[in-house]
Amino acid sequence: MVVPGAVREALEEHAHAEAPNEACGLIVLRAGVAERYVPGRNAAASPYRFELEVDPETWFLEDEGYELAVFHSHLSAPPRPSRTDVENIGLWDGRPYLILTVRTRELAAWRIEDGAIEGLPLA
Repeated sequence: MVVPGAVREALEEHAHAEAPNEACGLIVLRAGVAERYVPGRNAAASPYRFELEVDPETWFLEDEGYELAVFHSHLSAPPRPSRTDVENIGLWDGRPYLILTVRTRELAAWRIEDGAIEGLPLA
């Protein structure tokens, strides 16, 4: 998966704006390349978990051949799925799952499927 500088910058800006709570949103991908970021709202308003709310029209992008990846931030924890992330995977099961650590600016990509966590290459 490739995350160009402009998309990464949008992720970081949103994560900083939402601190101390986790930020969340959807990354719109085509052929493994992030084309844009759609910021969401963390309905949980929590620094420890997120409940993504996003414009429902965003889901129709999949009908146009895009892949949607979920994004959220951790304030200082490593950019690895937490137990809470795995337990609350819900709709995101099997989808690309990106996490940014705000403190270090480290970004990592994962796939969580049936409780198993797999790292995804990120450029």
